[in-house]
Amino acid sequence: MIQGRYPSQISSKHPSTIKRFMTRQNQTQITIQEAKKILNKFNCVDIAPKIKPSEKGLIRQALLSIANLADYQILGICADTAEEGLLAMKTYSLALGYEPPSDLPMIEGPVYIKLNGKNGICHLDSYSGHHRGVLVSCQSYSHAGINEMYGHLPLDLFV
Repeated sequence: MIQGRYPSQISSKHPSTIKRFMTRQNQTQITIQEAKKILNKFNCVDIAPKIKPSEKGLIRQALLSIANLADYQILGICADTAEEGLLAMKTYSLALGYEPPSDLPMIEGPVYIKLNGKNGICHLDSYSGHHRGVLVSCQSYSHAGINEMYGHLPLDLFV
């Protein structure tokens, strides 16, 4: 198992990054119930389904809407290669307002990457399972907050 940390420990999200992704979206607001309905389509699937480019914006908006209600997120990424997994980790991290770690090496074969947005700890390890995609676990300090997991979402959602 290979561990890394963010270049600097980040206790809060980068507002400019979140704003950048939010301004790219159509400004049509969706409700939390609509966002959950969109994201729930990806729950309990082993491999993230292919989505049309025209669908990405709404899925991104739904994920960011829910994620912004949580205090932090934990990412679980299952990919065929380290390159594919690291790209997903980087793009999801930036979309969620985190600085992605840059000190993780490339390894051969399928990988699992776990990234904790609360403390910046990142693990990269080989993976022999069949799941592919990104799990996003939204965590709140309050029991009344958002404490839900979504996915497997597409690896290239924010590419």
